[in-house]
Amino acid sequence: MTSSLSKTEARITGLWYLGLAISGMLGFLVVRNQLFVHDDAGATFTNLTEHEGLARLGIALDLTIVVTQALAALWFYRLFRSVHSFAAASLTCFGLINAVAVLIATAFTVTALDSALDAGTTPAGDQAATAQLLFNLNDATWGVASLFFGLWLIPMGYLVLRSGSMPRLLGYVLEIGGVTYVLSAYVTYLWLDAPGVILGGLTTLPTIGEFWIVGYLLVIGVRPTRPIETEGAR
Repeated sequence: MTSSLSKTEARITGLWYLGLAISGMLGFLVVRNQLFVHDDAGATFTNLTEHEGLARLGIALDLTIVVTQALAALWFYRLFRSVHSFAAASLTCFGLINAVAVLIATAFTVTALDSALDAGTTPAGDQAATAQLLFNLNDATWGVASLFFGLWLIPMGYLVLRSGSMPRLLGYVLEIGGVTYVLSAYVTYLWLDAPGVILGGLTTLPTIGEFWIVGYLLVIGVRPTRPIETEGAR
């Protein structure tokens, strides 16, 4: 039995994945870091009240993460369903769980902003502490959700390998990177004083794999496929 992958579907998938990457970098790594100050509720409160526009931009970017993550997950299924339906469904399920986790984290951010704005420019009672707690919950949600950010790369790598339509090295990078990303979640909570170089090392390979597959999907799409055996895929 043969399986052919569509270049059009590959590029649409790549576009959604690119949107996820851009909104994730801007929202989580840039905007959020300008608002949330660990262990300083007063600073976080001040950032929210004095930079409301930036906070709302961060919320919009987080919502974009949710949308693009969900659509990327669905289009990966459409792209790879003929290669191995169970692996494609697993990739999609893990991706949708990612989207739900980010949606929950975003709800914490929205509530933190509302709580801070309700208090005015000066923290009233526990308003600053409440906003900080909500951002801590946001942080924890992102942290535990990293399990699924890693898990969705493993079937993705397997599908790349099985399809024969993309470089095999890319498949291995995604699979191994998915494993190291999952390990990074455990290291974060079990080894509190873990050196940054270790955590950075665990997330480097998956980052390379994600940018590689985004670029490959957008620029090349897929290579002409060879016949593959799909017996037992369903």
